[in-house]
Amino acid sequence: MASQERPYDSESFSLEQEEGKHRDKCGIVGIYHPDEDVARSVFYALYALQHRGQESAGIASSSKERLRCFRDLGLVSQVFKEETIESLPGSFAVGHTRYSNTGSNNLENSQPFLTDCELGEIAICHNGNIINSSSVREKISHPLNSSSDSADILRLVAESEGKSWEEKIKNAASQLIGAYSLIFLTRDKLIGVRDPFGIRPLCFGTYNGEGFVLASESPALDTIGANFIREVEPGEIVSISRGGTSSGYLERDKQALCIFEFIYYARPASFLEGKYVAEARLEMGKILAEEHPVEADLVVAVPDSGQWAAIGYSRRSGIELLPVLEKNRYIGRTFIEPDQRIRDLGVYLKLTTIKSLIDGKRVVVVDDSIVRGTTTPKVVKMLRDAGAKEVHGRISSPPIISPCFFGIDTASSEELIAFQKKGSVNEIREAIGADSLGYLSLNGAAKAIGRSLKIFCHGCFSGEYPMPVPPIRNKLVLSR
Repeated sequence: MASQERPYDSESFSLEQEEGKHRDKCGIVGIYHPDEDVARSVFYALYALQHRGQESAGIASSSKERLRCFRDLGLVSQVFKEETIESLPGSFAVGHTRYSNTGSNNLENSQPFLTDCELGEIAICHNGNIINSSSVREKISHPLNSSSDSADILRLVAESEGKSWEEKIKNAASQLIGAYSLIFLTRDKLIGVRDPFGIRPLCFGTYNGEGFVLASESPALDTIGANFIREVEPGEIVSISRGGTSSGYLERDKQALCIFEFIYYARPASFLEGKYVAEARLEMGKILAEEHPVEADLVVAVPDSGQWAAIGYSRRSGIELLPVLEKNRYIGRTFIEPDQRIRDLGVYLKLTTIKSLIDGKRVVVVDDSIVRGTTTPKVVKMLRDAGAKEVHGRISSPPIISPCFFGIDTASSEELIAFQKKGSVNEIREAIGADSLGYLSLNGAAKAIGRSLKIFCHGCFSGEYPMPVPPIRNKLVLSR
């Protein structure tokens, strides 16, 4: 495995970190085509999944004789060059872009991981988080040089019983507790697996006539001209080989797709549960306007996460929507350490206001969530400094009261403002400095998606998870 020798500081300034937003662990993709070297298409598909992780990227390919892999720290565009792609020939390839949740951000924890066993070489790309990772590591004889739970899953597969890769994967998966969408690469196969609850997304499509693709979200397919066929079902094992495709299943109980995929994580153009995410967010805004109406002159979206809900709120309320919070599109991760003055500016570096359109107005500011409550007060202050007469906060999700255990980097309970304020919306309103504050209800979120709340994991909102999780100190239970 090759890697570039380019310094990378995991503590470099990121406005995503400044905002205290949830961050998803990974985006994954796998492509097969009998007549193409597919690493280049994997590279472009990873571009469409960059939002799911910005700290490292990697591609592994199979050219029948052996697996080749290249991975490094940084964005997809920083990691891969033309010569890198050309060094990864083969009709099968997988790719990964990562945010470090389990395991620190270093090259040893970047994916794909490779190992071998009596059946040959195998690579893994993983989105999710295993909550019994300690017990999994105790079961494996030869752990890889990594602190990532994904590496432990790969070794568990390699050391499990089975005469085929599918048997090994099924036996290993039966020992995992948590969330996992996985794509495995062998010398002559792609194998996609989704955990029995289907917590993280995974979809399947056809590619350029005779090929197939697996990916975290459907825009990855759109980017390379592939055709979306369906979502991989919870508990499904999809095998792709030169002979075609086949499916098997793990034991399943109930579905529990992460509801926050619709609220924030997934791209608006992603197709989940029979609906585009943008449609669901638009509807969330409409229901938010019904649940929390207010007399105002202007609706403002916090870009980009509040955009679709703000459009919905405006349409249902009849209040004009204007993009008076302007985002600097060139702000992102930097390799230059900021001084304290820049850290204090934070959101002001990212957003600017159009004061003449705000001055004297009663403003409704719409965002998808409040996590730690560090950024929202700054946005409220920006609007007041621009002359807003009133600022009313509207949030297109319920209060976040509990951490996520299933592959999302989220604050601990004690850091969550809704937990700190014991679920009191009025106290949160006072903390952010707004004249009023309204959250979308959990039932309202499910209604907007058009599916029963029973098919979702909503533990971060309710404290109720689809499986046993580690103890949460001072667990907060909100009355409903």
